[in-house]
Amino acid sequence: CDFDQLLSKPKFSLVEKIKTIGSSYMVAAGLTPGVEGDRQEDSREQHFAVILVEFALQLMLLLEQINKESFQVFALRVGLSRGPVVAGVVGGGKPQYDIWGNTVNVASRMESTGEMGRIQST
Repeated sequence: CDFDQLLSKPKFSLVEKIKTIGSSYMVAAGLTPGVEGDRQEDSREQHFAVILVEFALQLMLLLEQINKESFQVFALRVGLSRGPVVAGVVGGGKPQYDIWGNTVNVASRMESTGEMGRIQST
């Protein structure tokens, strides 16, 4: 997928693809264990949020190019939220990495209620 190729750019090395669900493309950044609540953690979260916004903008540019080449009118809307998540592997026969938590739920709602062509963030 063209979106996956963006992840191979050094600029987006901190962005991790979690999964695709229907037409949704879920990524996260900063999935490293750490201490919450200190000032350094806040600046790290802001750094990851900036990276995700830049990634979303690149996705929009890429989709614009795909539309031109394929004579389509696909649109993208993005929901972002920052905060703690729980991460883990689920499934015995076909294990998959996933993330859960209020932060994930809020980002999903931001996307589903957002406007096409826009980034909606908490």
